[in-house]
Amino acid sequence: MVEEMNNEVTKMKSFAVGEIVTGKVTKVEDKQAFVDVGFKVDGIVPISELSSLHVEKVSDVLSVDDELELKVLKSEDDELILSKRAVQAEKAWDELQKAFESGDILEAEVADVVKGGLVVDVGVRGFIPASLVERHFVEDFSDYKGKTLRLKVTEIDKANNKLILSQRAVLDQEVENKKKSVLKSLKAGDVVEGKVQRLTDFGAFIDVGGVDGLVHISQLAHHRVEKTSDVVKEGDTVKVKVLSVDQDSERVSLSIKDTQPGPWELFTNQVSAGDVLEGTVRRLVSFGAFVELAPGVEGLVHISQIANRHIGTPSEVLTEGEKVQVKVLDVNLEEKRVSLSIRELIEEETVDEDYKAYEASKEEEQGGFSLGDMIGDQLKKYKS
Repeated sequence: MVEEMNNEVTKMKSFAVGEIVTGKVTKVEDKQAFVDVGFKVDGIVPISELSSLHVEKVSDVLSVDDELELKVLKSEDDELILSKRAVQAEKAWDELQKAFESGDILEAEVADVVKGGLVVDVGVRGFIPASLVERHFVEDFSDYKGKTLRLKVTEIDKANNKLILSQRAVLDQEVENKKKSVLKSLKAGDVVEGKVQRLTDFGAFIDVGGVDGLVHISQLAHHRVEKTSDVVKEGDTVKVKVLSVDQDSERVSLSIKDTQPGPWELFTNQVSAGDVLEGTVRRLVSFGAFVELAPGVEGLVHISQIANRHIGTPSEVLTEGEKVQVKVLDVNLEEKRVSLSIRELIEEETVDEDYKAYEASKEEEQGGFSLGDMIGDQLKKYKS
């Protein structure tokens, strides 16, 4: 009898609005749950007060005998309205504020895909704008539902129940950390492999392990390059030499040219004095003409070697862009110098022509005397 009276006293206990109470689920209906918290009647948790997200059925979230921590929303003699969502939100806002200030990473499962982004439950409803989901553009987010994302709090406003989250911020930070690590590891003189990311008028940007370095157009090849696309294409894998690394500005200067044999080395291995080559007149100067013999290799035809007669300026005989035959007089790899001659070829050609003329005239002379001698010999025989 005494025990029953004590129970009745407990049941008559009153609660103030805003108070946090604990209780056990006694009944689950579609749109509400009943919880025994020691009040004279079981408290009611409406479906809207179960979660910050939409819930279809109470049974999706609660079961009989579940123990809950709840906040009193309404307390009257015969009615007690409770909220599970309010308790979760109160704790969540505090934790989210700390995460916002510290930059800590949260993990949450995507609860819904909505217009403009994704929705997650982190104790309160959080929104991830489409532009903050990935570092790249995503056209269709339908397969993101149920995925667990790593997130940072980018905007928080408890008063207006506003929480903006970003997975992109996490990804950007990881890329930045990797970039700093790579920058520390790169040293001038290193030869590494990279991938061509972007082409510009002034060169190509190469990804070398998470850092974009620039190969200036002058460092693309040993010969003069007019357009970057003449040498490399986006997506190409190339070897590059590190010229310099600026940790503060995060700038890396690279060279493709320095990883390849120089044109002079290739040229001198294939050409020697006395060879006759075809070249293109690139520049005319007062003392001669520079003739391109191979990409990146020019030789000088001194003015005295341009013609087999005296000339005042090279332009009397040659024009820029003209194709000419030249004879190699000397090759100096150390000084990157080639001496050429056009005159010697002209003189050799003249000598050949003179010799051929001489041979032709000699044959004519020999042919004439031989015929006379032969007729004379025949006449002597007849006289005899």
